[in-house]
Amino acid sequence: MFFNRKAYLAADTFCQGALLSCGTFGFFGGINVSRTARLLTLLQALRGKKRPVTAAALAAQLEVSERTLYRDIAELTALGAPIFGEAGVGYVLRNGLFLPPLMLNAEETEAVVLGLRYVDQRGDEVLSRAAANALAKIADVLDPAAQEALRNPTLLPGPPGFGYPENRVPLNVFREAIRTQAKLHIDYADASQTQSQRLIWPLALGFLNEVRVIVAWCELRGAYRTFRTDRVASAQVQGERYPGRRSDWLRAWRKLMEQNESAPFTPDKN
Repeated sequence: MFFNRKAYLAADTFCQGALLSCGTFGFFGGINVSRTARLLTLLQALRGKKRPVTAAALAAQLEVSERTLYRDIAELTALGAPIFGEAGVGYVLRNGLFLPPLMLNAEETEAVVLGLRYVDQRGDEVLSRAAANALAKIADVLDPAAQEALRNPTLLPGPPGFGYPENRVPLNVFREAIRTQAKLHIDYADASQTQSQRLIWPLALGFLNEVRVIVAWCELRGAYRTFRTDRVASAQVQGERYPGRRSDWLRAWRKLMEQNESAPFTPDKN
């Protein structure tokens, strides 16, 4: 299993609530970070199964050997996880195991729920699905008082409106280029339908009330520009990373926006 920041944070929560509580493991002591993340991933895999699943299937899902899988199950069982089953038959996680409740008060819970429901309304299919999954995971670990705030919120997002103009290029293309710092060649038409070709360094996607935009550095203009996603006719990754760190480019763009706060923002400045 590879290790990443999300797995680290999730594993850290589990360690505090389960591994450390047993008094036999330290996060950087008898169990290493990657193994802790793997144990948490195993628990998550079992939680998603209603019927017993074989060790072979679990091992394949976690990309470990069956021997390692058996050892991990034994370790989790020793820590109190209600895993039942046997080799050759399969394993199931029964009710009773839960992650430590998130310490959110009613206002914090409603803020999180409002934000996720807003994303569900205004995001594309990928973001809407991610928001729903995140809400389900949060609901799983809220304390009873916060659960009530989740079920009966006092804050609701407004109506979704008329929706966004249809994109010819899926937002995932832009998201992937942003994450990998890949230069993009785009065919673009501005508000007056003037066609142009640009080589851009995509930095972020912006979700406005009526349109979505790409914040980018434009090589043609030698400056920051915003491009409406629905006006991008095509986009091709150039197989080349733009220099520097995206966070630094984005920070400089934000500073520029702060300096020009009095000027009206146009979502199609290109």
